[in-house]
Amino acid sequence: MPLPTIDTPLLLLRGATALVWAGLHAAVLCAPGPALTVDATADGHAIPPEIYGMNFADEALAKELALPVRRWGGNRTTRYNWRIDVDNSGSDWFFENLPNPLPTDGRTLPDGSAADRFVEQNRRTGTASLISVPMSGWVAKRRPPGDTHPFDCGFQVSRYGAQQQVDPWDTNCGNGRRPDGSLITGNAASDTSMPADPAFVQDWVRHLVGAYGKAAQGGVRFYGLDNEPELWSATHRDVRPQHLGYDELRDRSIQYAAAIKAVDATAKVIGPSSWGWTAYFYSDLDGAPGGNWWDDPKDRNAHGGVPLAEWYLQQMRAHEQATGQRVLDYLDEHCYPQAGAVTTDAVDPATRALRLRSTRALWDPTYVDESWIGQPVRLLPRMREWVAANYPGTKLSLSEYHWGALNHLNGALAQADVLGIFGRERLDMATLWAMPAASDPGAFAFRMYRNVDGRGGQFGRWGVRATSADASLVSVFAARRGKTGPLTVMVINKSSEARDTTLTLSHYTAASRAKGWRYSGANLSAIQKLPATPVSGGTLALTLPAESISFYLVPLAAAR
Repeated sequence: MPLPTIDTPLLLLRGATALVWAGLHAAVLCAPGPALTVDATADGHAIPPEIYGMNFADEALAKELALPVRRWGGNRTTRYNWRIDVDNSGSDWFFENLPNPLPTDGRTLPDGSAADRFVEQNRRTGTASLISVPMSGWVAKRRPPGDTHPFDCGFQVSRYGAQQQVDPWDTNCGNGRRPDGSLITGNAASDTSMPADPAFVQDWVRHLVGAYGKAAQGGVRFYGLDNEPELWSATHRDVRPQHLGYDELRDRSIQYAAAIKAVDATAKVIGPSSWGWTAYFYSDLDGAPGGNWWDDPKDRNAHGGVPLAEWYLQQMRAHEQATGQRVLDYLDEHCYPQAGAVTTDAVDPATRALRLRSTRALWDPTYVDESWIGQPVRLLPRMREWVAANYPGTKLSLSEYHWGALNHLNGALAQADVLGIFGRERLDMATLWAMPAASDPGAFAFRMYRNVDGRGGQFGRWGVRATSADASLVSVFAARRGKTGPLTVMVINKSSEARDTTLTLSHYTAASRAKGWRYSGANLSAIQKLPATPVSGGTLALTLPAESISFYLVPLAAAR
């Protein structure tokens, strides 16, 4: 009998030949996957919906995802003037004052500003607002005539001489570096900006409360204490060249947070929103001398050698003990993987593999970060330990993070893994920086958790224990819809091979069939509904396509 081809129907084969070919067929198509287990009563904890947030998501996507929280943040918000609706781009774009479009509905500024419209969109989609307030002491000072070039800018060529680069649309605005690359210093902050103290921010909060009510009444729910303040001396060096130290960060945080709370005590304040790894442990003032400054970090040493994030928490706690007022509700940091090109759109084989490995930096004590960091990061357990030791009761937030390539399936796999890790590791809030387009694979990673069936079906909010024998190949996350409700399980096959595996459930009386949905390379434009998956003896036999995200809803067995 001739050997069958891959297209030969098995029903045409007979006897042992058919059995042998069936085994070969399975071996060719699917590699064995790691065993997956879920204990529906172990490690129970709430999964706050706020971990599925974004920065500046558009309205249609926010509505589709029932987006829980949306952040107004980034470098431009450091110098946002709410009265005239102008911000400053800082070093991102030639230190220019940039006006937002004027209201078109008959309102007059400050009513109807971009910030107002941001909050109004969130109210339409049922999304909580997170507003970053300026804390550096400076904001943009005026709108340009006609709201077009020339804009006020920090380093005008006409005032400060020829520069390394200029704005191609306004060649009088330079990058603040001489042609030889050296920094221009001694410029006037008043070229672009005006002083803004806590009272300025307090007036903004009054405006927002007057327009939308207090947080407890559906107004702005969260306020962020600026954006990456340890970078002000670089990003906004035209107005703030001074290096920020421990004491000033504490003082500004308390002053501005107290000003917010005085107007709306029901609002939550997050900070210090530092850029990443180094800033968790050292101040900008520590790094000011240059060279191997970390061998003798003078500012940290002057504060007992305590790492900055921990010292910050201690000071916020001391303020509460002295005044009876908690001014910091969330310890907030930013997280950007430092290895290779992970945060870019690069999808070469090495970067794809690194991107998927690097999510382990969020939790795994055995994973040595594959960047200049060169040690285990285990960021979320670390943050929990900081809080437990220094200011119990403070919640945890990552108001910026990004794992890259949201326009590619590889980025979607990493994003889905990150969201599962956030829920398992008990993060309280997260907002993705650089939101995906609605058609991007990265948006489907969010849909898998927030709207898997197109009708609002969500991953559960009561996390339970889920383990994989090899999470580098296949990761698994589980939660119940309510403490005693149906079980939801997310399975992410990160490998380039299809995998056969078994999902074993314990302490859960399952119905005989589970519903399923999947996102994979088979169709990058839609989540596919799966045939019902049998559940037998508390196990599900799963075939996972290569590079796929699968969601299983396992109902409880009907009571007899």
